[in-house]
Amino acid sequence: MKLFSQTGWRFWWLMLLLLVADQVTKQIVIQNMQLFDSISVLPFFNFTYVRNYGAAFSFLSDAGGWQRWFFTLIAVVVSIVIAVWLAKLPRQQVKLSLALSLVLAGAIGNLIDRSVYGYVIDFFHLFYKNWHYPAFNVADSAICIGAVLLIWDSFTHKTEAKHV
Repeated sequence: MKLFSQTGWRFWWLMLLLLVADQVTKQIVIQNMQLFDSISVLPFFNFTYVRNYGAAFSFLSDAGGWQRWFFTLIAVVVSIVIAVWLAKLPRQQVKLSLALSLVLAGAIGNLIDRSVYGYVIDFFHLFYKNWHYPAFNVADSAICIGAVLLIWDSFTHKTEAKHV
């Protein structure tokens, strides 16, 4: 299939792997932990079950419920845009394809949560003394890594294109 081998969709398998990992880890958390339970893993890392009703860093989490549908709509639109972009992206743009694939996998993972539960399930909790990073999940990690790759690609794409 040309779509999956000759375009940005070449990383479809990675998207599927991340999506499954995201959903399986969230199900493990739901089935084995109560809300706000915390399991110490390392001196700076816990598994802590929380629900995020907002967006990144719980933005708008206490907005009264409308944000569920707002963020769902945004995730659907962004996912469609990225899917079309990947379909038009040449196979040679590896870094951009990988970046968009990671963002799409994460967006869909959190979209599933928001659609099914009305919130996103988070459980990775990093901290140091009194400093706590907001809890996150596999989908959030994929989105962040994808965003970093997008930024990196924006600075290096032109120089790589000259060498091809």
